[in-house]
This record gives sequence, structure tokens and C-alpha cells, in this order.
Amino acid sequence: MTPTDKSPRGGLTEAEAARRLAAEGPNSLARDQQRGLLVLLGEVLREPMFLLLLACGAIYFVIGDLREAITLLACVVLVLAISVIQAHRTERAVAALRDMTSPRALVVRGGVTRRIAGVEVVRGDVVLLHEGDRVPADGLLRESEAMTVDESLLTGESVPVDKHTAGDEADARVFSGSLVVKGHGVAEVTATGARSEIGKIGASLAELEAAPSRVQGEIRRLVRIFGGLGVACCAVVVLVAGLIRGGWLQGLLSGITLAMSLVPEEFPLVLTVFLALGAWRMSRRNVLVRRIPALENLGAATTLCVDKTGTLTENRMTLVELRTDAARWRADAGEPLAQSVELLVEDAALASERDAVEPMDAACRRFVGEHLPACAERHERWQLLREYPLSPEFLVFAQAWRTDAGSSVAAAKGAPEAVAALCRLDEAALSRVRAALEEMTASGQRVLGVARAEFAGEPRERPSDYEYRWVGLLGLHDPPRAEVSAVLAECRGAGLRVVMITGDAPGTARAIAGQVGLSAEGLVSGGELEALTDEQLTARLRGVEVCARVLPAQKLRIVRALQASGEVVAMTGDGVNDAPALKAAQIGVAMGARGTDVAREAAAIVLTRDDFTDLVASVAEGRRIFDNLQKALGFIVAVHVPIAGIALVPMFFGMPMLFHPIHVVFLELVIDPACSVAFEAEPAEPDIMRRPPRPSAAALLDRRTILLCVAQGAIVLVVCLGGLWVYHFHLGRSLGAAQAVMFVTLVLGNLGLILVHRSTTMPLLRTLRTPNPALWGVVLGTIVLLLAIVGLPVLRRMFHFEAVSAVDLAQWAILGPLCVMGFHALKQRRSRAS
Repeated sequence: MTPTDKSPRGGLTEAEAARRLAAEGPNSLARDQQRGLLVLLGEVLREPMFLLLLACGAIYFVIGDLREAITLLACVVLVLAISVIQAHRTERAVAALRDMTSPRALVVRGGVTRRIAGVEVVRGDVVLLHEGDRVPADGLLRESEAMTVDESLLTGESVPVDKHTAGDEADARVFSGSLVVKGHGVAEVTATGARSEIGKIGASLAELEAAPSRVQGEIRRLVRIFGGLGVACCAVVVLVAGLIRGGWLQGLLSGITLAMSLVPEEFPLVLTVFLALGAWRMSRRNVLVRRIPALENLGAATTLCVDKTGTLTENRMTLVELRTDAARWRADAGEPLAQSVELLVEDAALASERDAVEPMDAACRRFVGEHLPACAERHERWQLLREYPLSPEFLVFAQAWRTDAGSSVAAAKGAPEAVAALCRLDEAALSRVRAALEEMTASGQRVLGVARAEFAGEPRERPSDYEYRWVGLLGLHDPPRAEVSAVLAECRGAGLRVVMITGDAPGTARAIAGQVGLSAEGLVSGGELEALTDEQLTARLRGVEVCARVLPAQKLRIVRALQASGEVVAMTGDGVNDAPALKAAQIGVAMGARGTDVAREAAAIVLTRDDFTDLVASVAEGRRIFDNLQKALGFIVAVHVPIAGIALVPMFFGMPMLFHPIHVVFLELVIDPACSVAFEAEPAEPDIMRRPPRPSAAALLDRRTILLCVAQGAIVLVVCLGGLWVYHFHLGRSLGAAQAVMFVTLVLGNLGLILVHRSTTMPLLRTLRTPNPALWGVVLGTIVLLLAIVGLPVLRRMFHFEAVSAVDLAQWAILGPLCVMGFHALKQRRSRAS
């Protein structure tokens, strides 16, 4: 590293970091690489539809119909281009989401500390590591403080390893993918990406694929059913044509055309596009989906377990009340600080991290800086000797300091009962603390106790080894978000139960619950939870909306107890200890702003603003996605009925082929955009958040829905065959003219199917007034192409049609959409009547 590689204040310069990123590549494993266009092209070409189209083109070459073969292959290129573009769009959406949800790193660049995506870390970067961070790349520690790291991902050893700079280099080495369990440090990156230790085993990791989700499994089942039906029908047609009529090549062409009409290649396409683009839409609303199948569960969520601080509240902690044995100060009274109160806030600041990120630490530091600037300036000269992190066994954060005068002091703050136990208060003093605590929490304050100890010599091994004395109580207030009450009311209307889980005292929890509209009746505390068995806890939580004084480790029991009673749980969390609960919940939701990397990686969804309204909006989006997915799949079933029927009927009535491969290709050009663009962009139904959650085991298409869709498709089939009979057999028109009438009827009938499948609850006229530019683009484009096909002689010959007057076309073809819409209106009227 040359002297110019680093800025004067430390860390790489931005220019040098950019140069190394370009030269050495991103800090990612092979599986993070985006598929190129050639790979996408190869995958699309392996789809059954394209293989069948190529087979048809080959048959036309064999029988000498070069014009038909060239036309068909040109259509193959067109459909292929559309499919690749759509796949590339989906791939870019998924890649963008992967980049946004990748582990973050806190680095020093150009002398400025900032967070960047883990993939942007380069060799030589100075990385700041804190408790809960995932180490982004291999490196050497330059500074450390009580730092332990979980390296089980690499070594399989579950016991955390101490890391420090005092020993040999092995003790200071940290590895990509390991987890900072405790403490903090500063490391210089030595290897990234494939050069890191985890990168060396990346090839095996890249081969690991997640098991398919329930919806993916159901889609595969539907594909097998319809695909098997298509193969069976194809075989029947080929055998009938070959054995009875002797036309094996013509029978093979007819069979392949029928198979093309039945192959449900749209099913997996629709699922992929809906989930990927749905996740992309949510990312624009501050919700990042790390595991796309989690979208399936969002629409079925029945219970939202949420933190209070920063989720229901603004996460803007301010000191509003200070109490010592000698004095009391309230922010709204405008009184000066008494000496004992000054000592209280000074000790509170000493028990807060210098570069405070945690809101309560920041509030204490900010208060001292604003009200006691001389004290804040004096503290800057003091030396931090030791830090004692918060732990489940010790609900107090403490720090030991060496003053500029040479004396030593330890300050601690935390849960009042824990600090009181640390100070060994007698019963009389405890009674005074409890009375003050009850009064302060009744107004919704978050209350902390503060203690102080003077000592000589070196800092103690454990925080409890000091002789503390009680200093007083801090009252902090974090106001509820203004919009939370309305959103909670929306949740109730949607059948969603909200459970507030907080580490605050019961009094504080009750006060905040009352302000936002939650019921504190039956409140469960962490102490009570600890005494209950799993079965008792499941029964105890029924109807409960508030859990107070809950430890992060207890959230897992709450999640499992709710799941045991049949709930589909969405759980929010931000800390290392929240990870098990986030992983156990059907929908783990990490806080993006204040959450640790471990919480983000354990969760399926990340809220970048830590805002409860975004979580509820994501539930509504999940319901919209699943709703529209069902509509699209229902449309696919309905639209394939007339296509398959028209391809199959002639073989059993001694008629020539009514459908040629080019007809199926044109219909696919209508069906695919309708499924993957129009239905995906369909707005949510007006009552989407007034319905109860769908059952988690609900089928995408149940038997009743499939029968209804088949009936809709059968109506279009009857009208199409009716047009063929009237114009060819009854009026004596040529088969080419009758085929043109039948095809226009089919296409307009399919457009009618699109319109009636847009909504399952709204009247048709209201549905037509609902904006959806993508839909009307598909409809308009289809009509323009259809007019060109029947109007231009060159295109008519390609489609085996003959000229038909506009009056004849309009008289019959309009029956297709009208019959479908009439059937839909009759169905809706009967549904309302019942």
C-alpha cells in the first residue's frame, strides 16, 4: 500500500477503493453473480413450448412447406425475444434486491465513517465491527475491546473465540462470515470474495439450493397435471391420425399443436414474475424481501409481533424526568438542574457509549452536551478502561473510566430492579424506588436506574465486583408514531392481531398501549412467562396484546406458543438474541436502521425505516400479490380450454386442422403479457384489508375455482365453434373465412376473460374503471394486431384465413366477450343473493 492509498484521517480514499473493486472484483461468492443474457437464452430455449415450436418448424420443412416453416421460426424468434426480455427484467429485479439486502459494512473511506454494501468492501478497507455485525471480509484487528467472535460457520466450533491484538497474529485474525458476539473492534481487510477463507469453500455453497416453497410445489403439481394431459392428448391425436387416416406427419403436426395449446408453461413464469416484481415494488416502499418465498406467507399472516421502540414509537428518546433521593426534575417544568440531578445525568452519560447509536445512550449523551457542556468536555479527556455489555444475566450496561485527575470510576445504568440489586438496597430504599418507578411508568416513560462506584487500581473482571451506590432514576419518553393508531385499526379490520413485545416495565407498556389503541388487559410479563410451561403459555397468550419486561431470548417461546395455537406469525427484531425468533417465525422481519446484520440475515424481510406502517403495508402487498396470482392462474386455466378444444375437436369429426402452430404462437403473445404484466400490475381490491387472512394451507386453485374457470373457457369454446358452424356449414362460406370468424371470436373472448378475471368481488363496470395502464396496453396491442391479421392479405395468408367483411366479424365475434361477461355478471349476482 502506497502512502497515497489512504486519506490523512485513515481508511482508503474513494478513488483507491474504486480502483481495487474494479481490479479484484466484488466481495461476493459465485452464487451472487447475475445470469447473463446467453444463460437466460439457453434456459428459455429449453422450455417445452419452444421445443414444440422448433419441432413444428422442422415438420413443415420435411413436408416442403417452406413459407410456413420460415414464418413459424420467425415467430419463434419473436416469442423468444419477449421471453428473454421478461426473464432479464425479473433477473435484474432479483439482483437489485440481493444487493440491497446483502450484509452491510461500516468502513472508513476518505476519513469518513459510512455504511456500504458488503459486496463493495475491498482489500485494505478499515472496517469497524460491533456486537451483532457479520464480518464482511477476512482481516486483521488493529484495535479491539472485549471482542469475541463466533466462527462456527468455518470451524464448526460453537464456542465463541476471543479476539485481541495483544497476542500473536492468529488471535487478531477475523474471517468473512463470522459473527461478532460481544465487544467491538477495528480491522483492516486482507482478503475479499473468493480469496477469503469462506470463498475457498464457496463452490460447495453455490451448489446448495433452498427447498421449494409450498406455492412452488403446488405450481409444479399443476404443471405435471396439465403437462401430462397435454402429452396424453397429443398421443391420442397422433394415433387417430396415423392409424385411422394414415396421415402420420399431419397427425404429428396436429398433436404437437394440441400439446402447445395445453402445455402450461405460463404457470412457473407467472409465479417467478409475480414474486420477483412484487418484491421489487415493496423495496420501493422501504421493505426489502431477502427471501422471496416469504411473500407467500404475508397474505396469510394472522399475528404481528412488534417491538415498541422505533416500531410503534418514533425512536426519538428524550430525557423528560430525573429523580434522586434529594431532588426531582421534569422537562415540562422548566426548572434548573439541582446538583444531585447533575450528578445523575453525568453518571448516566458515563454509562453510555461515547459514539452512541442506541437511542437511550444517545439521549443521555445529548442531554449532557446541551445542559452541562463543561461536563461533556471534561469527559472527552477521560480514558475508557473497560466496557461491560448488557447480557441476559446482567441487565445493566456499565463502563469503567480513568479521570483526568487520575482517579477511577465505574458507572452503570439499566433496568431499575437490576441496578437496585447491584447496589444491594435495603427494603425501605427498594420501596421508594418501586413507588417512583410506578409513578413514572404510568405516564409511559421508559425508566432506567443509575449507579456509581469509585475504585482504585485496575478495573474489575465482572461488573458486579464494584461497590456501587444508588444515584437515581432516568425517565425517557419516546412518543408513539402519529399514524400508528389508524394502522392498528386497519389491522383489526383485516383480522390481524397485533402483539406488542417490549422490554419496558409493565406500567410503561400499559401507558403506550393505551395511547396507540392496544388492549393491556391480560398483560404478560417476562417473569410470568418464565414460570409457565409451553402448553400453559400457549393458553395464556390467547387474546393477549401486550407482553412487557420480555428478554430477547424469550421471544422465541412467544413465537412458538402462538404458532402452537395455529397463528401465522410475523415477528420483528433487531438484536443478536432476536435471531432465533426471527428464524422460527413464518415471517421474520428485521429492523434495517437499527438492526444487526445477524438479525437481518435471520429475517426474511427488512424494514429500512423501522416503521410499523411499512410492515402493515407489506401485508397488504402480500395479499395483493397472492390475489393477483390466483387471478392470473385462473385466467390461464380458462383460456386454455377453448384453445385445446378447437385443436382437438376436428380430429374426431373428420375436419382439417382448424388451428396451426402460428395461431397458438399469436395466442401466447396475448396470454403471456396478460399473465406476467397486466395481472401483476393489477391494483389491490378495495376490500383487501377488510378480509380475514387466507388460510395458510389454502390452495392456489381449489376445485370450485378450477370448475368455474373451465366453465368460462367452455363458453368461449362453444361460441367459437358456433361461429365456425354458422359461417361454414350453415351459410356455406369457405373454411378460411369461417376460421377467421372463429379466431377473432376466440381472441376477443380471451380479452373478455382477462377483464372478468381482474376482480372476484367488484362489479364488472367498476372493474373497467379501475386504472391499469399495462392491461389496456395489452388489450389495445392485441386488437391492433388482430385487425392487421384479418385486414392485410399477406398476414391473412400466413394465418390461413380468407377475407371476411367487418360486419360479419363484428356480428359474431362480439359474442365471445359478451357471453363471458354475462356469465360473470350472473355468477356475481347469485353470489350476492346467497
